[in-house]
Amino acid sequence: MRALIIDDERLARSELRRMLEVFPRIDVVGEAVNAEEALQKIDELAPDLLFLDIQMPGKNGFELLSSLEGKVPEVIFTTAYDEYALKAFEYNALDYLLKPIDGQRLAEAIQKVDENERPEVAKKENQKVLTEDDQVFVKDGEKCWFVKLAKVRLFESMGNYVRLHFDDQKPLILKSLNTLEERLEPSTFFRANRKHIINLQWVDKIEPWFSGGLQVTLRGGDKIEISRRQAIRFKELLSL
Repeated sequence: MRALIIDDERLARSELRRMLEVFPRIDVVGEAVNAEEALQKIDELAPDLLFLDIQMPGKNGFELLSSLEGKVPEVIFTTAYDEYALKAFEYNALDYLLKPIDGQRLAEAIQKVDENERPEVAKKENQKVLTEDDQVFVKDGEKCWFVKLAKVRLFESMGNYVRLHFDDQKPLILKSLNTLEERLEPSTFFRANRKHIINLQWVDKIEPWFSGGLQVTLRGGDKIEISRRQAIRFKELLSL
C-alpha cells in the first residue's frame, strides 16, 4: 500500500517513516510539509493512504481533505491534540494517533488498514468484544461524543433505540439491546433484565427484591431491577 506522510515537522516525519519500516505492506512513497505540497504529491504519486497531521501552516488537515476531488485516500490522522478526535471520525478516518506515536497504537492502525482492504475480514473483526477500555463514537442528532465504555454506567432499551447513560449525558443510538449485548464484554456489562444492561463497575449497592430478584443502585443513583433468572447469574458472576 502506497503511503504519503504529511506533517510540517521534519522530525515527526522521519520518526514515523522509521516506525513504518517494520510494516512491509506500507510503502512510503513521499512526504509533504503542508497542504499545498500534499495536494501536488497526491496528484503525482496517487497514494492509497495518508498519514495526516492536522495543525499545519496554511490549510489544516481537514481543509486539505475537503480540497480533494475524486477518490480520496484512506486517512490516519497523526496529531499532538486530542480535541479533534470527533471531527476526525466525521471525515471517516481509519484511526487517530496522538503524538508521540506509540508503536502498539500504530500497529493497531495498520491492522485497520488491512481490514479495510479485506471487507470480509473487517466484518468479522468488527464483531470483536468491546471492553471497558474501548472508546466508541456516539452521535445523537447534532451532538457527538467519543466516550470510553468504562464511563457508561447503563444501557437502556427504548424500542428500536438504546439510551446510553454516562456523565450527565443520555444520547440515543439506533441499535437493539440484544445487538449491544453480543458486542459487550459480559464480565463487565451485565444484562440485568429485558430493558437494561449495567456496568458492574458502577454498582454501589445490592438489595433483595421481589420474587427472588435483586435491586442494584448504581453510583449516580440509578436503581435497576435484576430479574429472578438473571439474579442467579449475577450472584454466580460476583461470588468467590
